[in-house]
This record gives sequence, C-alpha cells and structure tokens, in this order.
Amino acid sequence: MTFNDRHSAGLLLLEKLRTFFDGKDVVLVGLARGGIVVAAAICRAMDVPLDVLVVKKIPAPGQSELAIGALAPDNVSFIDWKFAGRLGIDENYIRTQILELNVQIKQKTSLYRKGRKPIDIRDKTVIIVDDGVATGATLEAAIKWTRKKHARKIIAALPVMPTDSMKKIKPEVDELVVLETPRDFSAVGQFYRDFPQVGDGEVVELLAP
Repeated sequence: MTFNDRHSAGLLLLEKLRTFFDGKDVVLVGLARGGIVVAAAICRAMDVPLDVLVVKKIPAPGQSELAIGALAPDNVSFIDWKFAGRLGIDENYIRTQILELNVQIKQKTSLYRKGRKPIDIRDKTVIIVDDGVATGATLEAAIKWTRKKHARKIIAALPVMPTDSMKKIKPEVDELVVLETPRDFSAVGQFYRDFPQVGDGEVVELLAP
C-alpha cells in the first residue's frame, strides 16, 4: 500500500480505530512533527482531544539518522543498550545527548502548545499516532512516557511499520494498529506519494483550538 499523504493515511487509520472511540474517554497524542498531521485528520473526524508529544532520537556519534534510542519529555528515555554497546558508545555520550535533547524538547513543546496546558491523560485511553516507524525507538520512548502518566489503555496507531519493529512494539501496548507491515523497508517516506517536511508552523496551526 502507498498512501497519498499523511492526511489520507490518518483517515485510513481511523477506519481501524473507530471501535476505540465508542463511549470511551479517548485522547489522541501525535508525535511531532509528522504524526500530528496524521492525528489531526483523525481528531477532526471524531472530535476528540489532540495533544502533541515531542520525542527526539538519540543519534549515534556522527550519524544523525542512526538512532540508538530516543528521549521523551520529563526525561523519559528508551536506550538500545546492546546496539549502543556494539557501536562502542558509552554512558557519558548518552547522558550528554539527553541533556541537550531535553532543552530542545522543552523549547519545541512550548512553541507548539502556545501556553496551553497539556491534556491530562491519567486513566484515559491514549492513542499514540505517528506517520510511520523505522526502528521504533521514538515510539518506544513515547509509550514509556504515556505509561508513566498512568494512561488506562495505550494504543499505538501507525500507517506503516516494518515487521521487525512490530514484534518489538506489540508487547508494550494494549493494542497496535498498523495498516502496512512491509518486510522490504528502507524509510517511512517510501510508502507515501507526497511526504513533505512538516514545519513547526504547521504543527502550531493543527493544534490551535
């Protein structure tokens, strides 16, 4: 399956998610930035609360696209220690990265919310939405953050995710909804006809009340 764009992928996801909205206290949480576009399409159709979650990859030294983990707000992290060890990465490097990324996460979250308070997800059904997953590191961190906030039920919803990542994520959530699970996977963008960069301004606009 190839999706036209993030918006249309969100509407296709909605068809698989409808049963989770029936009479339940549901909050959509979109991962910035691409996940917000997907989540906003669902939000508009179902009229449910939408919030943003800024999660940053922790990159390997000199390889910005190679994630050894990810950091969510409130210092919640997921680290693939085995992978980091194979690359010879020590704890000092990871601690330094976490300090730097914490600042970026706070800045971006403040920018996107425009002074609005975060939605309280305690005892609610939380649907975490992204535009796709490669290694799954950012989603793992998002799930850990959501669990720490005492969500009643955690659902991860994505248009596309490789089978290897799906096996890792499935035990971590109550429900995993994925439209496409390819074995041949190189990047999320290969499954979209239109996959532009999502700017900060677009995220702010989609989150505006």
